[in-house]
Amino acid sequence: MRTTPAFAAPALALLAALCGTLARAADFPARVPTPVHQERGNLVLEGIPAPDPALTERLEHYLHARDASFLDWLPDGGMLISTRFGDVEGIHRLAVPLGMREQLTFYPEPITAARAPQTPGADGFTFLRDQGGDENAQVYYYRLADHSVRLLTDGKSLHGSVIWAHDGKRIAFYGNDRDGVSFDVYVADIAAGGAPRLIIGGGNDTWYPLDWSIDDSKLLVWKYYSISESYLYIADTATGVLTPLDKSNRKIGIRSAKFAPDGRGVYVVSDEDGEFAQLHYIDTVTHESRKLTAHIPWDIESFDASSDGRYLAYVANADGVSRLTVVDNTQKRETTPPGIPDGHIYEVRFDRSGHRLAFTAETAQTPRDVYVYDLQSNALERWTHSESGPVDTRTFVSAERIRYPTWDRVDGQPRLLSAYVYQPRTSGPHPVIIDIHGGPEAQYRPDFDAFTQFLVNELGYVVIAPNVRGSTGYGKSFLALDNGVLREDAVKDIGTLLVWIGLQRELDRNRVIVMGGSYGGYMTLASLAAYNDRLRGGIDVVGISNFVTFLSGTSAYRRDLRRAEYGDEREPRMRGFLSRISPLTNAASIRRPLLVVQGLNDPRVPRAESEQLVARIRAGGGEVWYLAAKDEGHGFRKKTNRDFYLQTAAMFLQSLAKP
Repeated sequence: MRTTPAFAAPALALLAALCGTLARAADFPARVPTPVHQERGNLVLEGIPAPDPALTERLEHYLHARDASFLDWLPDGGMLISTRFGDVEGIHRLAVPLGMREQLTFYPEPITAARAPQTPGADGFTFLRDQGGDENAQVYYYRLADHSVRLLTDGKSLHGSVIWAHDGKRIAFYGNDRDGVSFDVYVADIAAGGAPRLIIGGGNDTWYPLDWSIDDSKLLVWKYYSISESYLYIADTATGVLTPLDKSNRKIGIRSAKFAPDGRGVYVVSDEDGEFAQLHYIDTVTHESRKLTAHIPWDIESFDASSDGRYLAYVANADGVSRLTVVDNTQKRETTPPGIPDGHIYEVRFDRSGHRLAFTAETAQTPRDVYVYDLQSNALERWTHSESGPVDTRTFVSAERIRYPTWDRVDGQPRLLSAYVYQPRTSGPHPVIIDIHGGPEAQYRPDFDAFTQFLVNELGYVVIAPNVRGSTGYGKSFLALDNGVLREDAVKDIGTLLVWIGLQRELDRNRVIVMGGSYGGYMTLASLAAYNDRLRGGIDVVGISNFVTFLSGTSAYRRDLRRAEYGDEREPRMRGFLSRISPLTNAASIRRPLLVVQGLNDPRVPRAESEQLVARIRAGGGEVWYLAAKDEGHGFRKKTNRDFYLQTAAMFLQSLAKP
């Protein structure tokens, strides 16, 4: 991707502007309507005006778009995919490329995870399903012969990371059944039935099963503390005895791992010897480690190996764009599959034969779809072709990557941050939306978003999605730049982006809105408090309003993980710092219109985070539109709920776009 000339502001000009005074945005007339409480089915509305029929009709054309994601191969050569025919995503079977999508699940809750054994003649698969977005996913077994479904877990705890043994009879998975906090590893015998057997547990740790050994006698398991600290062990499936893969017990960031087909080694993606997560081969006998992707200066985000060990496929994240490489270990040759558009690739997996590689891919202009690369013919085949709705796809805009200098320096030079810009084809100056990703251990990727295309093409917004410090994809040092007491430094990155916006002729610095979800919701609120005079309003979706109440209120199994990122609120000094920087503490500074969106079953960011903020701002005379859903959790996953949220957001943003 190239930099758009119109947005190529010189770094010196921006640094000069940082030292000056930015003109204030146009003041708004005071608008403090009396909040009206309404309920529409499972939705709760407060202070939200009546819908705009004309705007809703324009938006609906975009909301008909749907997509498809690869889940797993079936042993007969077909595959399982996730796609939506009604209100939620469900599991479908696909037998041939571009064939009929046979719907297998019909639940009112979305299903986006399924795994199938690769044993010839296997008659079913497992899938995960929660209730109302509570994330307490249960493991189910679906029998293809009679479409029967059997619950394998306790019906109330959290479970995940299901992997099948090579014999096609057993699965391993994690669950927090024992204490509601720790993630233990269980094994269930599908054929024999009965309760799952605890293999690893008893402490207060977080364990994930990753892979079965070739003879099914061992499990590769992952002990996880944070994105920058985790450890690998090999567990005996009969006794549960653990053997560390790395006897030095080094603190490194591990992203993924699996046994090599040779029965001797383990493939590991980690940042053990550099800034980026690289793919390594570790010999379990000699304990020697060999880096396989040293020539790639970016993170390796996913990989798979064919069952015979001949082929190895991996995906590199090159500044937000996926690059797929297939290695022929026999010929010592690397291949880049032809015809893959620049975008996001995930869920790469070989079939039983080892000659076909399936994956999901999408771009900023095309929805997610499933592709298969045939290694013998060196041909790429599309297995699904998803619809973009009754909209001319030629109007969809691409995402242009830009870099802007922020407030600090590296080796004497301004630190440059990456951002993606979506801009209308018409001349400006245009209103601007700053869209901040969640995480914070995440990265904005230019994926397909019909709502973004609507904002650009129908409302005339320029959408800018930055990767502020603390984002993944730019090295482990960059990832740690917002940890603990450095939290406000990421908010300063938004401040310098506002300065950069003010220097662009095509952008209207007096009409800038900020929005984000989860951690992006916190960033939205913190930006509104810090830069109220430069912003017109904001949209906060399941955002953190107070770090102290968030850390004490989030689900118990998440607290230590979040404390590793944000700091431990039980320590007095850190508690004082977290309280001081929290948006709730600074709510009096938020004097712009705000839309707050919350799933009432959210186990990550509890509903109280939104409710206390709404109450505080309203008490100070501020304007808040509040939308909540009784059957959603950390974001809206059901189409009817999501559509209503987007209709509300469109109406909110249209009101703020006026000059």
